[in-house]
Amino acid sequence: MGSGEPNPAGKKKKYLKAALYVGDLDPDVTEDMLYKKFRPAGPLRFTRICRDPVTRSPLGYGYVNFRFPADAEWALNTMNFDLINGKPFRLMWSQPDDRLRKSGVGNIFIKNLDKSIDNRALFYLFSAFGNILSCKVVCDDNGSKGYAYVHFDSLAAANRAIWHMNGVRLNNRQVYVGRFKFPEERAAEVRTRDRATFTNVFVKNFGDEMNDEKLKDIFSEYGPTESVKVIRDASGKSKGFGFVRYETHEAAQKAVMDLHGKSIDGKVLYVGRAQKKIERLAELRRRFERLRLKEKSRPPGVPIYIKNLDETINDEKLKEEFSSFGSISRAKVMVEVGQGKGFGVVCFSSFEEATKAVDEMNGRIMGSKPLHVTLGQARHRW
Repeated sequence: MGSGEPNPAGKKKKYLKAALYVGDLDPDVTEDMLYKKFRPAGPLRFTRICRDPVTRSPLGYGYVNFRFPADAEWALNTMNFDLINGKPFRLMWSQPDDRLRKSGVGNIFIKNLDKSIDNRALFYLFSAFGNILSCKVVCDDNGSKGYAYVHFDSLAAANRAIWHMNGVRLNNRQVYVGRFKFPEERAAEVRTRDRATFTNVFVKNFGDEMNDEKLKDIFSEYGPTESVKVIRDASGKSKGFGFVRYETHEAAQKAVMDLHGKSIDGKVLYVGRAQKKIERLAELRRRFERLRLKEKSRPPGVPIYIKNLDETINDEKLKEEFSSFGSISRAKVMVEVGQGKGFGVVCFSSFEEATKAVDEMNGRIMGSKPLHVTLGQARHRW
C-alpha cells in the first residue's frame, strides 16, 4: 500500500495499542533503519529486530511501536509493501494474544497462483472481502511457489473470499481458494482417503541380503508390481527397508494382510501402507510436541542424581539432607511397589548450588550407605 491509498477494510481491531509487526525484512535491516523508515509517520517508542537467542542472527521480522494508535494506523494504510534495503516489507497489527492465529479461524489457503502475484497484489485482491490480519505468498530463492495464505479477522470475511474467489482465473490460471487446514487435519484426510486406495507398500526389518529381485519374488505373489526398491546408503548397503508399488489396491492390501509379521530369513517383517509425506510430517510434529511437553513438565533447575540410597530415605529426608546447599525445587526418591529403588534426584535453582552439593555429598554416609552423587544436565544453565 505504498501508493498512499486508504486501507479498503472497515473498522480495525487494535491488537496492541500502537504496535506493528514488520515482516519479510532483509537480514541487513537494523533497528536504526526501521526507526528512520517509520519516524516520518509519527513519534515512535521503539523499534526492534527479532533475533535468534543463540546465534543472534536476524529472523526476518521485527516490531515498530508508535506513541499514538492513529500514527500506527496511518503507517499500516500507507506504507505496507514499501521498500527497505531494496526489499518490500509486510505490515500488520501486532497480536500479543496469538489464540486467533493458532485457532485458524478466518485463515484461507490459495494455490495455483501465477508467479507474478506478490504480497501486494494478493492483498489488494482479497482486501475487498474484509479486514486482513496477514497476507503471505510463500516464496523460495526462485520466487513464488504458487500458493499463499490470507488471514482475515473474521470467519465471515474468509467465507466471502472463498465464495467469490474459488475457481476464479487470475492471470489465466484457475486458482483454488479454501479454508486453511492444519497439517494434522490434512494428514488425517489423506490417511482416510489413502486407506481405501493405496497401492504403495512399505516394508522394513529385513536382512542385508535382501535385494530388489528377492523382494519382488516375495511380493509379486499377490499381484503385478509397478516397482520394487530396496533402499540403500551411499556405500550400497541395504538400510533394511524398501517399497513395493502394485498396479492395484487389492493386491497391495492382500500383501499387507498376509506378509505383515511374517518371518523371512529369521527376521519378522513389518509390512504396511506407505505413508504420504504429509502424514510423516504430522507424525514427526506429534512426536516433537510430546517431547516438548515432557520437557516442559520437568521441574526447572539443575538436577543432581543420587545413587546407593539407604532404603530408609524418603523424599522429605532427601530434601532435608540437601537443603543446606541452596534452594530445592524438587527432591524425589524413586520407588517401586512402595520400596525405594536406591536412587533419587534433587533439583537446585542454580548450577553453583548443584555443584557444591555434589562436591560435599558425594561419598558421604547417609543412613548406612555411602552416596554416589553426580551432576545432571540442566534445562537452562543461564
